[in-house]
Amino acid sequence: MRILVGCEMTYEFPHPTPVIATLNVHASRFSDLERPDYLLTTPAVPLAGYRDSFGNWCNRMVAPAGRFTLKTDTIVRDYGRGDAAAPDAQETAVPNLPADTLLFLLGSRYCETDRLSNIAWDLFGRIPPGWARVQAICDYVHDRITFGYEHSRPTRTAADVFEEQRGVCRDYAHLAITLCRCLNIPTRYCTGYVSDIGLPLPHAPGDFAAWMEVYLSGQWHTFDPRNNSSRIGRILIAYGRDAADVPLTLTFGANTLTGFHVTTEEAPASGAP
Repeated sequence: MRILVGCEMTYEFPHPTPVIATLNVHASRFSDLERPDYLLTTPAVPLAGYRDSFGNWCNRMVAPAGRFTLKTDTIVRDYGRGDAAAPDAQETAVPNLPADTLLFLLGSRYCETDRLSNIAWDLFGRIPPGWARVQAICDYVHDRITFGYEHSRPTRTAADVFEEQRGVCRDYAHLAITLCRCLNIPTRYCTGYVSDIGLPLPHAPGDFAAWMEVYLSGQWHTFDPRNNSSRIGRILIAYGRDAADVPLTLTFGANTLTGFHVTTEEAPASGAP
């Protein structure tokens, strides 16, 4: 299967402003790209690429005053099978966890493990550890939270989501991540493209999405508390502790987002008219 993914974001800047963009497909999918997903800007400005502390690819630039557009797109080859399930996957005791997973047990900007620890153990402590426990957390978050773009708020934390019972996909992810970490399950925040391929019409407008990866039986597994279902064409851009680590764009000055368009759709087979 060939999947066209890309985005175009347009800003108005009152002054020249430094920007960091994390919009390129993650290195784990590089071999699936039919062409490089170069980041293009209008007007053109010098870009300096680097990898952040999690290995995500980022681009630094200085946007000029006025209208400024960021754009990237590519075609990703995908097996088209949706998210893999591993119902027998087990938790790893903390003393046996690899050192590089321990960071994803800790509290972070949006995931206050100290505030939700008792709640997590009260709700899920009696559920057999492993895949079933993580799925129970996703079921709980999916059913508890009301989705709505009008509910988006950049300061909302996992504890706020638990109390307010509303939010967007990043809020679902933050709450589920926090509950998992409270139960000593390493969990990281992911952002990228999620398609509606294979789902009945009508589809919502294209958008970026947030989900989580949980460390079970020696590897990272995908869970999506917002959709709580397997999706075809889940294309990772970046992962970190929470949304604060992987903003799509980080701007160091005043700005207004005036245009935003995301594409994630099945492309014709290679060679098709």
